[in-house]
Amino acid sequence: MDDAANSGRLLPFTIIKKIMYDNEDLYQEDETGVPSRSQKKREMIALQRLAERLMKLSPELIKKCGLPDYFIEEVLDAKSITAHEGKRRQTQYVGKLMRDLDPQPLLNFLEDIEFGNRTDNARFQSIEKWRDGLVAGDLSILDEIMTAHPQAERQRLAQLARNAKKEKDKNKPPKSARALFKALRELSE
Repeated sequence: MDDAANSGRLLPFTIIKKIMYDNEDLYQEDETGVPSRSQKKREMIALQRLAERLMKLSPELIKKCGLPDYFIEEVLDAKSITAHEGKRRQTQYVGKLMRDLDPQPLLNFLEDIEFGNRTDNARFQSIEKWRDGLVAGDLSILDEIMTAHPQAERQRLAQLARNAKKEKDKNKPPKSARALFKALRELSE
């Protein structure tokens, strides 16, 4: 153990011991207002994780992120690398490139994608709930739909709901239920 420490190479236990008993406060700036080395490392790791989130997207979405072409090219290269160590190094390089970019537009882009999917899912579920309620015969849902969307054709929606209920009762394919869902989806767009 002493040989490894004398050779300049630190063992994992030695590293942990050094971190645990170091007197320096890792989370505060020094007197000059400059962030500590640990704070800089945390920021670089955060940028690298942001790059990893970007690399999980499809190539089409990556190209739409609005970042410079050279950066997009490096991200796409990182996606194509399959070797673990090569991918890790390329990810670190992409994180390094992000130091020169403003990460806020990329954060906004990723949040729009994630929250956009959530809002789409919520809208889809509300349409399904409307359809299921109409098929079950709940006419109060039809009034709710007409209040929310006055341009809707009440008679057509009611007819599709009646046909969907008949198909469900006779165990037929849900042709009218699909048509009702499509009409409700078009209304909500």
